[in-house]
Amino acid sequence: MIADSRLHTLREIALTLRQDVITMLLTAGSGHSAGPLGMADVFATLYFHVANVYPENPQHPERDRIVLSNAHIAPILYAALARRGFFPVSELATLRKLDTRLQGHSTPTHGLPGIETSGGPLGQGTSQAVGMAVALRMKQSHSRVYCMTGDGELNEGQCWEAFMLAYKLRLSNLTFCIDRNHIQIDGPTEVVMPLEPLADKLRAFGLAVCECNGHDIPEIISTFERAKENADRPTAIIFHTIPGKGVSFMESDFHWHGIPPNAEQAQRALSELRTLQNQITSEHA
Repeated sequence: MIADSRLHTLREIALTLRQDVITMLLTAGSGHSAGPLGMADVFATLYFHVANVYPENPQHPERDRIVLSNAHIAPILYAALARRGFFPVSELATLRKLDTRLQGHSTPTHGLPGIETSGGPLGQGTSQAVGMAVALRMKQSHSRVYCMTGDGELNEGQCWEAFMLAYKLRLSNLTFCIDRNHIQIDGPTEVVMPLEPLADKLRAFGLAVCECNGHDIPEIISTFERAKENADRPTAIIFHTIPGKGVSFMESDFHWHGIPPNAEQAQRALSELRTLQNQITSEHA
């Protein structure tokens, strides 16, 4: 069980991260909207409750490794890192700017703390995560690896090769976190390249599989805890999310996969987020 006060804090953090994403994308004038908004609850829970991270010492040897394989959702990663204290929140305004540390796809450019790998080519993060999990086991470390990946990314054969190797090596310290939002840049996933029955496919590759509402923070926490209990194999968590979550005109619309809001849209989005889509009568209350 999670205390009500802690749950309230995590929900507030997720809301803040969503607002950060909209502001960052507006300032940048480019970037991905739907995925970062949809994964805000998962990132808030992971960085502020579940994972062992050390903002004051980002290279701490006992840190958990969080790999962003679907690196185009970097805005939510940057927002989480900044709010967690890895670098100043003010730096979020430099997303995609010339000479910025906050590249369009996450990468440890100029020593940006908290970034474990360079991202961009889809699929490669899954294999990188497997390598990290192997290295940690060789060191007899208690740290875990969390590999964030998208459902569209699962079109890549490299992901399935990584799953097979992870099972062969029985990497119980590795959790694949799949953003199952049913969209990718070309359209609905089940039109572009059908994935279902996804859970059955993952089990056939040897993974322990959990399914989770990616917007229910208590459920997210309990699912991460269940993953830690799998002592003989890696786990895949299928997070069922709504792309563009929190912004009505973006939700479940694949067109928002890879575009930012304009000024008018950003103002409307921020108003909806602050009022929880008009559930609160005034955003200034």
